[in-house]
Amino acid sequence: MVAIIVLTLCEHFMIIFSTNLGDFTVELEMERAPVSSKNFLKYCQEGFYEGTIFHRVIKGFMVQGGGLTAKMKEKPTRDPIANEANKGLKNEIGTLAMARTDAPHSATGQFFINVANNDFLDHTGTTNAGWGYAVFAKVTAGMDVIQQMERVKTTTVAGHEDVPREPIIVEKVTIVDESSVA
Repeated sequence: MVAIIVLTLCEHFMIIFSTNLGDFTVELEMERAPVSSKNFLKYCQEGFYEGTIFHRVIKGFMVQGGGLTAKMKEKPTRDPIANEANKGLKNEIGTLAMARTDAPHSATGQFFINVANNDFLDHTGTTNAGWGYAVFAKVTAGMDVIQQMERVKTTTVAGHEDVPREPIIVEKVTIVDESSVA
C-alpha cells in the first residue's frame, strides 16, 4: 500500500504554457482523469503544442487550442482516447477539458479552458448527447492571461468562427514534475 501512495505522489505534474500574451500554469488530474491527463502530458512532452494557437475564443464560455497552427492548418494527432467525463470532474471556471467532435470518444490533442461554470458540458449519461466533455486539469496560476485571451476580438477564418484577429500563440511548454522538486 505504501508503494501505491508513493507512485501516486510521483505523478504530480505542473505544466507552464508560455504564450505571446503571458504564462499560465496547469495542474493535471492524474488520479481522477488518468487517460486524458497522460494523453495531454505526452503531447506536451513531444512539443506538440509549441507553435499552436488558441483558435477559438468565446467570451463567457471558453478558449480552445491545441491543434492548429497560426496558418489555421490542423496538426496530425495520435488516435482518439476514451472519454473520461464520467469521472466526476466538473467543467468549472479555470478547468481544462478535452475538445472533441460530436462523437463522445473522439478527443485527441485539442483542449479548452472554461472561463465560466459550464455545467451543461458535464457528463449526464452514456448517450451521445449525455457523455459530456472530460475535465483533466485546472489552471493554478495565470488565470489573468486566460481572461485576457477571452477578451480578444475575433473573426471568421477559413470557415472557423471565433478566431482571434491577432493569433494567440503557444511559444513554449515547460513540464515540472513536482516530485523531483521536493
